[in-house]
Amino acid sequence: MSSFISLFNTSRHPVTMNPRDRPSDPLSQLRYALETMPSSRKYIFSPATRAEVLSELYDAFWGPYSHLFLPLSNSSLPMHATLSSVQADLGFAGAGSEDPIIPGRPCGHIFSKGESCFRCKDCALDDSCVLCSRCFHSSDHSDHNVSFFVAQQAGGCCDCGDIEAWRKPISCPFHPPAPHVQAQIEQSLNAVDATPRASQRSISEEIPFVEDYPYRVAIPPDLRDLMSRTIAYALDFILDTLDYSPDEATVPSHEADLRLQPSADPMQKDQYAIIIWNDDKHSFDEVIKLISETTGHDRKTASIMAYSIDDVGREIIDINGDVPRLLEAAHLMTKIELGVTIRRAYDTFREQVACVIIEWLLDLTRSRLGADTLIIKEIIAAELLSPRRREITFFTPGPQVPNLAADLARPCRIDWLFVYHTRLWKKPRIHLKAIYASILILSHPHKIAIASHFASTYHRVADAYLLVDREAETSIKYFALQLFTAPSVALHIVSQHDLMTRLLDIIVNFFTNHIADKHILTTAPAQQDIDVESPPFRSKRFMPVFSDLRYLCHNRPVQQLIARNPAFIRKFVKVCQVFMCINPNKRVASSHVEYETDVWISVFNVTLSLSRVIKVYGEAFAFANPTQLVGAITTVVREILAVCTLSTDRLDKEKFSKPMLHEVEFGDAQYQIVDFNVLEGWVSFHHSLHWLLADLLKHVDILSEESLKEIGVSGVRDLFLRPFNEGAILTLIDFPLRVLAMIAQIRAGLWVRNGFPIRGQLLHYRDFMLRELCYDQDLFILQSSLIILDPNIIIVSILDRFGLLSFFRGEVEKSPYEGAHLLSMVEELLYVLITILGERASATKLPFQCAIRREIVHALAAGPSSFTDLAKRVSERMVDDVSFERVLKDVSHFRAPESTSDTGVYELKDEAYDEVDPFTFHYTRNKREEVEVILKNRLRKKTGVKDPVIVPKPLTIASGPFSILPSVLESEALLQVMFYAIYNVISLTNSAGTAPPSAEAILDQTFQLIMLALVERPSVFSHVSVIKPFAEEKKLADIICAMEHDEKYKPYKSRIDWVLTEISKHVPEGVQPPRKVLSPAGPAPDVEGVKKRAAKARQEAIMAEMKAQQASFSLNFEEEEEENDQDMDETSDELSSYGTCIVCQEDLNEAKAFGSLGLVQPSRLLRKHPDSHSQYLNELMTMPQSLDRASPRDATFPPAHAEELDTASSPNFDGFPSQYTRFGLHASVCGHMMHLDCFQVYNSSVRQRHRSHATRNHPENIQRKEYICPLCKSLGNVLLPVLHPNNAPASRIPFPDWIRAAGISVLKSKPDSVMDGLQFRSGTGEFVFWSAQDPGYGAAVRKPEAVASTKMLDTLMLSSRMVSQQTRHLRERPEPEVGERGAGMYLPEDLVGYTISAIEVAARGTDSSGGIVADSLSLSDTQSRMIRGLLTSLTRLSALELDGRPDGGRESVKQAIIKRLLPEWSRTSLTSFSYPLLLRDPFTVLIETAAVAPEMLQHVLILCYYACLARTVIGMVYVLNKARTYSAFQQPAARAHADIFGDVRMFFMSVVRHSPVFEHTATLVFDAFGEARIEKMLYAFTLPFLRRAAILCRSVVPLTFPTPLLGASNVNEYKRLLATLGIPPLADLPNQDTLQNALSGWCAHYGHSHAASQLNCGVVLDYAAVYGIARLPLILDNLFGERDKVMKCHRCNTVPTDAAICLICGVTCCMASHCCQDESGLRGECNMHTRDCGGAIGVYFVVKRCSLLYLYANNGTFAQSPYLDVHGEVDVSMRRGRRQYIHPARWEEVRKTWLNHGIPTAVARKLESTVDSGGWETL
Repeated sequence: MSSFISLFNTSRHPVTMNPRDRPSDPLSQLRYALETMPSSRKYIFSPATRAEVLSELYDAFWGPYSHLFLPLSNSSLPMHATLSSVQADLGFAGAGSEDPIIPGRPCGHIFSKGESCFRCKDCALDDSCVLCSRCFHSSDHSDHNVSFFVAQQAGGCCDCGDIEAWRKPISCPFHPPAPHVQAQIEQSLNAVDATPRASQRSISEEIPFVEDYPYRVAIPPDLRDLMSRTIAYALDFILDTLDYSPDEATVPSHEADLRLQPSADPMQKDQYAIIIWNDDKHSFDEVIKLISETTGHDRKTASIMAYSIDDVGREIIDINGDVPRLLEAAHLMTKIELGVTIRRAYDTFREQVACVIIEWLLDLTRSRLGADTLIIKEIIAAELLSPRRREITFFTPGPQVPNLAADLARPCRIDWLFVYHTRLWKKPRIHLKAIYASILILSHPHKIAIASHFASTYHRVADAYLLVDREAETSIKYFALQLFTAPSVALHIVSQHDLMTRLLDIIVNFFTNHIADKHILTTAPAQQDIDVESPPFRSKRFMPVFSDLRYLCHNRPVQQLIARNPAFIRKFVKVCQVFMCINPNKRVASSHVEYETDVWISVFNVTLSLSRVIKVYGEAFAFANPTQLVGAITTVVREILAVCTLSTDRLDKEKFSKPMLHEVEFGDAQYQIVDFNVLEGWVSFHHSLHWLLADLLKHVDILSEESLKEIGVSGVRDLFLRPFNEGAILTLIDFPLRVLAMIAQIRAGLWVRNGFPIRGQLLHYRDFMLRELCYDQDLFILQSSLIILDPNIIIVSILDRFGLLSFFRGEVEKSPYEGAHLLSMVEELLYVLITILGERASATKLPFQCAIRREIVHALAAGPSSFTDLAKRVSERMVDDVSFERVLKDVSHFRAPESTSDTGVYELKDEAYDEVDPFTFHYTRNKREEVEVILKNRLRKKTGVKDPVIVPKPLTIASGPFSILPSVLESEALLQVMFYAIYNVISLTNSAGTAPPSAEAILDQTFQLIMLALVERPSVFSHVSVIKPFAEEKKLADIICAMEHDEKYKPYKSRIDWVLTEISKHVPEGVQPPRKVLSPAGPAPDVEGVKKRAAKARQEAIMAEMKAQQASFSLNFEEEEEENDQDMDETSDELSSYGTCIVCQEDLNEAKAFGSLGLVQPSRLLRKHPDSHSQYLNELMTMPQSLDRASPRDATFPPAHAEELDTASSPNFDGFPSQYTRFGLHASVCGHMMHLDCFQVYNSSVRQRHRSHATRNHPENIQRKEYICPLCKSLGNVLLPVLHPNNAPASRIPFPDWIRAAGISVLKSKPDSVMDGLQFRSGTGEFVFWSAQDPGYGAAVRKPEAVASTKMLDTLMLSSRMVSQQTRHLRERPEPEVGERGAGMYLPEDLVGYTISAIEVAARGTDSSGGIVADSLSLSDTQSRMIRGLLTSLTRLSALELDGRPDGGRESVKQAIIKRLLPEWSRTSLTSFSYPLLLRDPFTVLIETAAVAPEMLQHVLILCYYACLARTVIGMVYVLNKARTYSAFQQPAARAHADIFGDVRMFFMSVVRHSPVFEHTATLVFDAFGEARIEKMLYAFTLPFLRRAAILCRSVVPLTFPTPLLGASNVNEYKRLLATLGIPPLADLPNQDTLQNALSGWCAHYGHSHAASQLNCGVVLDYAAVYGIARLPLILDNLFGERDKVMKCHRCNTVPTDAAICLICGVTCCMASHCCQDESGLRGECNMHTRDCGGAIGVYFVVKRCSLLYLYANNGTFAQSPYLDVHGEVDVSMRRGRRQYIHPARWEEVRKTWLNHGIPTAVARKLESTVDSGGWETL
């Protein structure tokens, strides 16, 4: 070692050194470099500087031995690279692959931010034990209670392989246990002496290297020496730098102070850096704006800085020498509470270097030397655990360095790093924690050593955490979680380093505000006064300090220590007494309290945190022997008495006085009890010492008489009364009793003038989840007092405290309460008595599992409940317990959610109802009554008794001090209470004439007490109830007998019977006389019967009368209906009604123009068949034959075999590639109708609303002409005409005759040059007046005589034109230029065709109730009405253009369509159809026909179908030619559809024979795929055309196409559709000459056109299968498993912190983040992606919030998640962290919403119901 020291002690003269004399020794070189760097780099730290620092570090670290760390080929690191990443990339010595399996080595995988971690409650010892995804999935946790969460920041490591972390071995195959590790732990558990040491034990110096490690490598000694020295120097450099760093971000007030700041700069150069520190308060925009304003950086630079602040924790925003300017900027920033520091540039530069060194050290912990992964970590550990070596500085004033030597015998580097942790910022802090974590897992001795150092500096760490730290969440204080939870470590630091005492001191000194200049003083304050208004109470940070204490005490070895060592309880009692009776309340009687404070909230936070520790402390005494427990109880009682009798200065003398006794008389006796009036005195809710005593008294097994006799105490009574007198015990119990009396008064409404704080305290104190910490404890103290003192005196004390002595003496008028208050108080009192007499959980030390079972049973008795609601009704400790969910499964059935809005609920099993006690003390009165009804109904069913009695269950306290509890039921005071409770209620009822409030409850409770007494002490109680007289010499039995036959008390009849029968068993003569007199013999019950029979007769008569009325009414009604029918036939010219207008409620008929509200929206729903992926062809092969039959889906929840199904991950979640979508307009209607006039009025009111709420983000957009349906809130922008369908029957003309006739009529007609001019010049045969941007349209509408129908049409044209103008780039078809006739979208195809296709697509895979697709439920009347409305609009457009002609020009359009279809016209010179028909979508031609000539639909349909077949063949040749190269398809066995398609090959070849190139390709394709497959594809590709045609035809001329009765519904859909539509199948083509002619004409035209020759075909096939959305994993956490592969944003190429997955195409986007905004900064990536993918709409699954996001045109809304947890509940933002599974019904709902174009409406409805200001930042 001596050579080392000489090296470090050389005084440094680097300043005078000549650069040429650069030292040769690598370490001196490093030192030289680091010291000259700041000035040589002009204090600017750039990425190049970082690279240089790293390379100097590595060179010094490995000297001449770099080949041991890197493969020989490249023995130097590339610039900017780190060693571990290079080793992993090159796979050096096994790096980058899985670690070898070594028994006893823990996993120690350190979580990175955003990674998934798992926690298994059943296996883990406590909540801090987690597993990484790999260990979790490779160990078996089926049926365990597993939760899953995402690491919010790096740090924390996987506990797999650490024996101490698990209750039972989890047997992970990668981390098997090893015996030597087990032995080490046991040894450290046994090596403890019982007494905690006050003095610091010196921490063992040397830690041996890890033994039994098989991968050791021989290391040259000088390399080891080099590594140690370099690491030592690096650590010292960090510490020397941090010596000068400030603890807090503060700015000096003026220049002089700034120059006096300590600095390590030898030159003291006036270059300063201004630094902003990260916090949670300020938004990015605020900071960016500030940086730009104060430093003059442009927005881009500023925003990069802001991100860096968030990411790294701080950022230098400016360096210069202009001090006044820097100070001014800094002061500006501190105004808005930003953390800012100004330091010398030299020091700041060194801090940057230190940050790189920390990064380098972290890198070393991940690197290996050859195959040895441990050696480097061991060396780092050894250096961290050695003292630092300081260098003597000559130049600068010394910094203020904390004096660690005062606390530690030998402060080591790690101690300094712990203390200096606050001086660092986010990133290096996280790196350091990762370094510590990697050393912790080296070996058990390493863990103990680090824990010891941490324990020694804990008070400084806690200081910094509680008082200074800006970024609490990265504080080193949280390191405690990893250390304190390991039993052996906890035991070591508690026994060797006395950590418990120091922790308790910190708590006391912190809360007594014993704090000076940001340090909690360690000396005990002389005066322990607590000020609840002081800052410590307001701080939220004390919670984790309490948790640390709880973690420590929770370990079993520490619990044994607490129980066996009285020093611990003595110390703890001193802490508890500090919080005794804080924040007391006094009733405000006259005027309302002026100022309501919320200080009680912080007080409750503190005492409840303390109370959780008390619970653990109390439980520790299960390990005590009687002597130790008795000693602890005595200690606590002494302390309580000292506080309560004011002998210590704890209580405020102005509010509390010394308790005095006074004498009261009750019954025949005198009692000495404490004198106190709750209505006038001060009472606090917080009695921490009593809570501790209660927990100690719960160890009834140790307090049994047998075990107490061994130590010379005859029993619990003796234990208390030997050292203390009766008055002392009364004083002791009086404090909890005051609280119980106070809460009774608050509940009775006597404290209303104290305002809300008093209600709030009561609610917390009695809250289900917290009550066991305080309320239950106070009740238990009272219960215990019954077995210590004479029960009578306790009961009288209770009556006195409740102010009810006079009531129960029969002197009601003397009571301090009046009216309703009085009886409420009686009710509350009886509730307390029933509880302390009947509650047996603590008295028998009920095992925790049984206690949980009891709570769950009682919580579910009132009805089924969801898991979350259940958890709120049970104490938090139970819900957190391992067995909670197991017990829940035992006692209840789980009902999984079925519909989309359900949640899962638990129902109590029937047999569990036997365990329910309606008087359990956790029920409110209403709950009790509900449960009683349920239990009585159950008994009634079981026994058949009309009014069953619920008899109380016996207490069955067999042993222990509480076995004498039932004898209290014999006490006279209690008998008097029972008597007067009933007597006073009866007399008050008689005097008032009606039952007073609370009377029922009081009688219920009294009978419960009487019945309990008769169950427990039947004989004695029966005797006293008959003997002891009270008011008017009546006895208890007498007044009960008197009630028996009183009508007023009928509900109690069965209970009275039961009571009297029980008494008469023991004292028959006592009950007989009063009962006999009262029961009149004989006819009495019969009177009842007569009454009942009369009533029944009356009822029957009324019913008969009503029946007759109904019958005559329905007869009349039917006649009327028949008359109506006749009327209708006669007067068909009269106006037919279409329903009512939803605005004016008047009838809609032809007299006044009206329309249906609709929405025309841009859509990219329809998909083209992707020709680049073979998977889509495979899909066609496996497609079902009929798309109108629902496919069976597994709807179980949670999904079965989810884990196996999730293993295969696919790119982009199987989303559909968005480049293969087709753009168009989709129309939809909500089904509501309105008059045109009403519509215009309504629209103006919408505009008015927009003007009056200018700032609101409205659900509709006026520029887009949108509105919201006033009835169903659907979005709309058009008004469509409404008509009845055409009732023409099918035409009888055969197809060939029709074609001939059509041809002739065309020949006969004159050439129509106008019509020819109205068709596209490109020769497609489309009509210009049907284009959205046709300039001819406007002229026609603006004529003054424009009719109403034109105005309606105008709404449609406006919306279409608007979309058309903005979307030219999305349309692929050739169209005329803007401004020419026919410009824009072609409505028959892009609107009507698109809409019908979308309706067809949405209906795929849903059941069509036995018919064809057009009969299905989804194609409702509204949809067919809408299709007719759209076609009518087309008809009107043509009529506007040709309005001079007789039939609105229909005939001429019809002629033009026929010409287009008949091939002989397309080749002659007569027409200009130069464009082959097969390049047009035949469905469009069908729509044009339906618009102008529906009568020829059925014939044109046949032509269009064959055109579709030929066109599909052309498209298939193209697609399959591309797919030939990678054909790996399943071969269908044989042809399945020969009866439909006949000779496929023949048809195929005849289509393509006109073009030699094409023909050759087709032959190749046919040979590659074979006939059966090609037939299957032809079937799949042409089926959608038939489905769409059926929908169209059925909407227009329903009678022409009736659904045929095909008998069996198992005929495939294709055949059913051909039959319905009357189309001859392809197999029949040889017999159809006319069709053959047409086909050959079309094909020849196509074959000779240039399209065929270049094989670019121009025909795009539609995607034929059922549409699906992206496939998310069935279990949500599997999304995180490989998130870096699966969820990567393509724009910024990172894994998003807040990912949104597009459900349409499966791409991952950065949600609401600043990294992927567009230039203007207004649109986030989701909105940008929406434009490329869904057009106007977006559907995203937002992973972190676990919800859906719907976007529509710059607006959006969140929707409920499709994932539910195991309990069937939504878990927003994964807060509860249970594993979540996809819910099939919800998932299907999302797909349906998207398919049915429901997103705009979903968004509008959500916006309509809330008032928001818009923008994604507010989502």
